[in-house]
Amino acid sequence: PAVIRFLRASCGQPPHRALYEPTQASCLLMPGLAQAGFEGQLVLNHDGHFDDFLTHVRAQGIQAAALPLKGVAAPLRAFDDSRIHDDGAVLARWLEARQKSAAPRAAVYYNTVSLHDGNRLVRDPATRSSETYKVRLAKLLDDVNGFVNTLAASGRRAIVVVVPEHGAAWRGDAAQIAGLREIPTPAITLVPVGIRVIGPDARRNGEALQVPESTSFLALSHVVSRMLAKPPYGADGFRPADYTAGMPLTDFVSEGENATLLRRGAAYLIRQDQDAWKELR
Repeated sequence: PAVIRFLRASCGQPPHRALYEPTQASCLLMPGLAQAGFEGQLVLNHDGHFDDFLTHVRAQGIQAAALPLKGVAAPLRAFDDSRIHDDGAVLARWLEARQKSAAPRAAVYYNTVSLHDGNRLVRDPATRSSETYKVRLAKLLDDVNGFVNTLAASGRRAIVVVVPEHGAAWRGDAAQIAGLREIPTPAITLVPVGIRVIGPDARRNGEALQVPESTSFLALSHVVSRMLAKPPYGADGFRPADYTAGMPLTDFVSEGENATLLRRGAAYLIRQDQDAWKELR
């Protein structure tokens, strides 16, 4: 669901049941970028078969073949024993392919499942997923940071957007025990998002900007649209506030298949199935 919401960012936050129905072409993020002159590309660190993932991605307008992963190291196995490839190696292979591509601009959707529950280290398959989470998290963050640094050193222009699917729920909360994610509580669904501008002529004026207000996928679409209209490159530099000005705010509403949460003031309300609303304590 989070992937569909991201790839439909231009139209905000539809109800959960609407995610699996057709939507307007104008809602689809990647086809919109294609119309703006970007070649759409797809990169995964898994085979995309679980839960029919690739089919759902295709339905959001990404038709490019996934980057081939033959020969890329796979230090993890998923709960179904499928291979999960090394993020750093996958991203390095994409960059190598990009350097050989004639496409002047590319819009790349990368999906990694390295932090999914149930993953096991090949070198230590008997250790539980919860016990390897910190190791896997540190590896993923190092790989992403290394990739960003490599991009910066390459002299290419790039805008990198990092959006987590959801929290891992390792600590649990008042609604459910650790490890469960059936109820989309704030502890799981309030996640940090980062946008990084890279390039030899990318000169930020002032400090990095942090947005404390409640935002969601529509806000990302807003920032991307403004960056297309006024690229953050050139001698004059750019101000992050130019891209967040007028950014739509989103009231906290978090919805899964069987539960909906919303925020009213300082309180969170929950409704499960067709039950009455009650305060989440």
